[in-house]
Amino acid sequence: MIAPGPSLNEAFAVLGLHGPAEQAAVTRAFRLAVKSARPDQPGGDADRFRRVIAAYRLIQAVGPARAALAAPVQRPVALPVLGLTPLQALAGARTMLRLGDRQLRVHAPAGMRTGEYLRLRAAATDGSDLYLPVLIRAADGLAAMGDDLYMSWPVPERLLADGGRVEIETHAGVRGAWVAPGLTDPVRLRLRGLGLPARGARPEGHLFVSLKPSEDAPSAAEHLLARFTRVWTPDRLAA
Repeated sequence: MIAPGPSLNEAFAVLGLHGPAEQAAVTRAFRLAVKSARPDQPGGDADRFRRVIAAYRLIQAVGPARAALAAPVQRPVALPVLGLTPLQALAGARTMLRLGDRQLRVHAPAGMRTGEYLRLRAAATDGSDLYLPVLIRAADGLAAMGDDLYMSWPVPERLLADGGRVEIETHAGVRGAWVAPGLTDPVRLRLRGLGLPARGARPEGHLFVSLKPSEDAPSAAEHLLARFTRVWTPDRLAA
């Protein structure tokens, strides 16, 4: 995060720029950064929104031409996007990223959201901080939007018509929920607290499960039998 009175290098980093750039590139980077940081948008954050605006104002006050003269002339290196899967966003992740001819070891803490920036202290070639944009990509049957996670789960068509209990295999284990009778597709359940974990000012998210009618989905009895079989293995029965 940028403290009050950010340096020029920090201002460029907040906009996702590696260093001084032409006015058109600065404006384009600002528009992308401020759009992803807007508090009224999924993944937005009021503090980051203010930091993006402050960084842009500083660059404009100095002037792109003067800023370019203040540093050695070099071809800007595009910052890579830190792509995470939803499971990595849940638990945190360690990965390697290539920046120019360098390899950076990156540790993403649990609970990062799309649109946030991961700060790498003194990782730039001039010793300043780098800010990598974060993108949570759908994987392993999960998608992320803001604080929440989304998935689909097959259920028998009769369950949606008659109602009953459904057992859902989630990233946190099996979770049960009751379905009211007479529902029509699409049906979505909310499992509280199973989204991305709380981090900073961001609250704990939820898991939204879309129930998809399927002829191949196991019935409630078949699902319970499968759970019983997993828990009561021959070794446990022998004990």
